[in-house]
Amino acid sequence: MRRQGLAGACTILFLFLAVVGKASAEPALANRLALLAKAYPDAIERMDGNALMLRDGGPALVIDDGKRKSHAEKLAAADIEDSLSQIYPLGRCAEPPPVNFDPGRIRSEALMKRLYGGSAAAVKRDLVGVDWFGRRLLVTRRHGAAKSLQAVEAELARRPELKRFVVPSAGTFNWRPIAGTATLSVHSFGAAIDINTDFADYWRWAGKANAKAKAGTSAYRNRYPLEIVEIFERHGFIWGGRWYHFDTMHFEYRPELIAIAQATGANACRQ
Repeated sequence: MRRQGLAGACTILFLFLAVVGKASAEPALANRLALLAKAYPDAIERMDGNALMLRDGGPALVIDDGKRKSHAEKLAAADIEDSLSQIYPLGRCAEPPPVNFDPGRIRSEALMKRLYGGSAAAVKRDLVGVDWFGRRLLVTRRHGAAKSLQAVEAELARRPELKRFVVPSAGTFNWRPIAGTATLSVHSFGAAIDINTDFADYWRWAGKANAKAKAGTSAYRNRYPLEIVEIFERHGFIWGGRWYHFDTMHFEYRPELIAIAQATGANACRQ
């Protein structure tokens, strides 16, 4: 009986530690929101219950609309809680992401507009030129995006063997929806860059090329050196190659997701 009791206690302890470990691996929403606010101190004033208060004087944004959504519904109309619900993984690993694992591709468009501008004209007022290996790219200066991309270019320039993968850029600012959707691309806000398309793979292209393979699963591949991904991530950019709906040439400035990943210890190599 004593052995059985000890075994039972060990089982309970193991389950407790597993739950605690999971909780520590996935920070509470309040912690994620705190890192969101820290990433955009010039824009976000505070949290007030279920409301995100911004410094622009506009109306508060609802953090969690309380709706149960499918993955497709989150992609089409995410609230702030949805946009922070998946933890972006860091590191030099690139494997086919799990089904519907799209950290960062789920975005609150309402928040993005408040951070960068609600129209093409508003975004254009904050665009500045960033040198990209001798070519001038237009990137938003808001929240340090332009400075961060310039830092990426400077670091890549010290690695000449990587240049052919990132030059020429396939573009930065472009006010447009994501292909096949009504949702604005992050390119609309001047906070994204596509690198050399000669090495690009995209879930829609893969699906057309291989009708038997479901796009995003066996069709996944990446042809960019992961050193490039690490450099972008060091400066606050996430990579579209981490997504189930993969877009390997795409990087976008999302410092809050990098901060959450660092706080969590999320590592692509340990998935």
